[in-house]
Amino acid sequence: MKVVLLNSTYEISKAVSSIIIEQITQKPDSVLGFATGSSPVETYKRIIEAYENGEVSLKDITTFNLDEYCGLPHENENSYYYFMKDNLFGKTDVDYNKVHFLSGTTGDIDKECQVYRDDIEKAGGIDIQLLGVGTNGHIGFNEPSESFTDGPFKVKLAESTIKANSRFFEDGQVPEYALTMGIGDIMKAKKILLIATGASKTHAVKQMIEGEVTPHCPASILQNHPDATIFIDNESAALLDKKNF
Repeated sequence: MKVVLLNSTYEISKAVSSIIIEQITQKPDSVLGFATGSSPVETYKRIIEAYENGEVSLKDITTFNLDEYCGLPHENENSYYYFMKDNLFGKTDVDYNKVHFLSGTTGDIDKECQVYRDDIEKAGGIDIQLLGVGTNGHIGFNEPSESFTDGPFKVKLAESTIKANSRFFEDGQVPEYALTMGIGDIMKAKKILLIATGASKTHAVKQMIEGEVTPHCPASILQNHPDATIFIDNESAALLDKKNF
């Protein structure tokens, strides 16, 4: 695990977007794993700017998103599909035929999860997986538990996750369940980039980087990944022992 401390969200977004853009430049048909929430928004803005300036094209990439709320169709403005369309896909030349999402309205969850996992494998695996981290240390919607998960599955969201995400819902009614990629599939990505900013992430960042590897802090598993880079700002790094990076 490599840790990069930068001064601002803007600096982090520039650094992370540059890595993603370089990946696409070197391999136009890259397979990219995307995340939602507030952490990657600025990074997506930088990618959009590069696209608008003619510096990169996303038309040949294949994408897989980490998770989706149960019960929300793609057209629902609170769905993560809608989020990606609004914050990246709809503002670039992404080919929607190459966009992959777990379906929050599937009638067969087990089949949906297995097909999703198979599709990632058929695509050759994920070249770069972008992540954020929850205040309780979750990545994707892998909540703290007694064991690390493997493939995609249906998860009951923790109360802390529901509370944190309620700001995105006008009525505050966050779905209690979601489908998410498991830790096993996340760890298969060739490269992982995680963004953690702000004072609310200090404890999660401390546990993720300096704590023991434990499913009680799912993000701590990234200590075992051969090519994971954690991008943090001064606020999220407040509890860290700075001599470690």
